[in-house]
Formats: sequence, structure tokens, C-alpha cells
Amino acid sequence: MPKSSLISIYLPQFPNPNSHAFSEIPACHHSGLVSLSALFRRYGFPPTEFPDFLKKNEFLLNSSPSEIEKSFKILLSLKSSQDFLVSILQLGMFLTFSMKFALSPNDVYGRVKCLKGLGFSEETINKRREIDRVFGLFPGVLAFGVDNRLKPLVDEFEDLGFSSSEIRREVLRDPKVLGLENGELSQCLEMLRSLKCRVVIKENIFWDGEFRAGYKVKLRIDCLRKHGLTHRDAFKVLWKEPRVILYEIEHIEKKIEFLVRQMKFDVQCLVEVPEYLGVNFDKQIIPRFDVIQYLQANDGLGDEVGLRNLVKLSRLRFYNMYVKPYPECEKIYGRFAGDVAVRTRHPVGMWKLFKPQQHPQSGKDVKNIKSYMESLP
Repeated sequence: MPKSSLISIYLPQFPNPNSHAFSEIPACHHSGLVSLSALFRRYGFPPTEFPDFLKKNEFLLNSSPSEIEKSFKILLSLKSSQDFLVSILQLGMFLTFSMKFALSPNDVYGRVKCLKGLGFSEETINKRREIDRVFGLFPGVLAFGVDNRLKPLVDEFEDLGFSSSEIRREVLRDPKVLGLENGELSQCLEMLRSLKCRVVIKENIFWDGEFRAGYKVKLRIDCLRKHGLTHRDAFKVLWKEPRVILYEIEHIEKKIEFLVRQMKFDVQCLVEVPEYLGVNFDKQIIPRFDVIQYLQANDGLGDEVGLRNLVKLSRLRFYNMYVKPYPECEKIYGRFAGDVAVRTRHPVGMWKLFKPQQHPQSGKDVKNIKSYMESLP
């Protein structure tokens, strides 16, 4: 069989640049289609997917074929397989990110090589769903420096005692962990290990591992800082009220928004009363605020009720102070007003069993007691 026939069998033919498949591509770029078609054909890209690929990556029409081929060669250096190259290109991200962050192919190679150091073997990188998750959910990792950001970050993870498999698992779970500042996770874990709280709360914080617990602290620190607290104050709030770590970010933001917009308190109040973020929003904050708001509207309160009294009073004390004296507040307080009865330490009638036995006093006993009392100085 002639050599030209062998080539035509191995290399699929791309659609004609003048065909309907390329009708939506601007005419000014038609001249570059021939060279691009030849380049992608030479590296085994599926011909039926090439038109759609170009529509999603039109910047390729303005790119140099030699630069694109250089990127192909770097990808093949990771794994010498056409299937591997095609699977990466079909993600539509590698070339896009290179252009977006003005990275050379060598820069991109450095980032991918750093991922391999985290435990992403060549076989793992070949899985589209994993590489798509890392670069798709957090493409900003390609803009980080390798020597001054990514490698020190990986070294920090390992110094904290995490294995490569643990780091890889957390990166796949949430690729944004690669956006941690150097030293940030260490600071979060140091705070967690110094917590003084109930054992059950600490167990719930660490139930998914130390790495995840530290990262959750980082996310909640960012949330509090976004709403106006300083980095130091945000750490103080979490250390004083560790239950905040167990709440989702959206629930924390909901409480802060209610605190500022509805209750008219400054966000700095959280530093003094962090318990506000740790109590149940629907069962404690809303009913109490509704009662106080009603009393203020009807001149039922002489003094302003601060956030501390609103949050830190026990349910029984709040009921006795603000609900019980005003029957109309019973309905506002809802079902929480009906189960605040004081529970005795023993069942009714049990006190009789602990009553000391009585003995009748004789005249002699009275005389002895009287003489004893008189002898006292």
C-alpha cells in the first residue's frame, strides 16, 4: 500500500473550511483555517468536533500555529499519547487559560508539574473529570507562581503532617484550597487546637479531618472580614464561639445581615457578643427580637435592650423578664412560651422521704439545752 494511503487512513480528514460547518466563523479568518486544520489533524483531534471547538475558542484564529504546536508538545511530554492530548484539548481550558493569564506553555507546564507533586500521577491527569475540576473550578491557580506560591504551600501542608493522598483528596474536593496564603492554614489549625469548648463541639468540628476543619475556619474568617471585621477580630469571634464553624457560610451571612439591617446593630458588636452567631436563628433570635420590637413600639420598655441581653439571657429568664409580664407577648413568643416551666429536682412528694425524723423533746432535754446556752460566753 502506498505511503500516502497509510497517512490518509491514520489521520482523519477535517471538514472543508468552506463547508457549512465553518459558516459561522468570520470570513476574515478563513485563511487561517487551513493551517489550523492541518495542525489539529496532525495531532489526532476528532474532525467532527473541530468546528465546535473553534467556535468556543475563537482566539485560536489569531494565534500562531507554531505557538499552539509548542503547547501540544509540552502536553505530550507529560504523557506520550494522542488520546491524552485530545482529552486535554477537549476540555477547552488549557489553551484558554494560557491566553487569559498571559502564560507561556512553559509556565503552564510548571503548574501542571506542581499538581503531579501533589499526587496527580500521569494516569490521574488523564481523567478528564479530575483535571476539569481543578482547572475548571479554580483556574486562578495557573496565575500563581510555582516557586514563590505553590511549592511553599505544598511544603506547608506536608509540614503540618498531611500526606500526599490527603492533600490530593482535599484539592479534588475543593480546588480553591490551592488559593490559601502561605501560613494561613497553619494559623487556622493552631487556633483550632487551642479551643476551650465542649468536647462534642470540638468533635463535630474535626469530624471530617484537620485539613477540612482548618479550611472551614479560613472560609469563615473571610466571611467575617468581608462584612467589616478585622482579621484579628474575626479570629477572636471564632475562638470565643466555635459553634460558628459548624454553620454554613450562607447561614452566617443571613445572621449578620439581620443584625445590621433589621436589628440596627453595628457588626462590631459581634466581637463583644459572638454568641449571636452561635445560637439558633429561627428558634432564639427571631422570637426574642419580635418580643422586644413589640414592647418598644408600645412603650413597654424603659431601657434599651442590648444585644447581650437579647442573646445571652437563658430562655427562662428572658421569659420572666419580657414575656410573662405582658400576656400579649405570649402569642408573639410562640411555642417557646409554653415549655419554660421550672423543673423541680425531684418528683412531687419526694421531699417527704428526705424530711428528718422528728423526736418529742422532754423537760430534761430543755433543761440541758438551757444550761448549755447559759454557759456560752
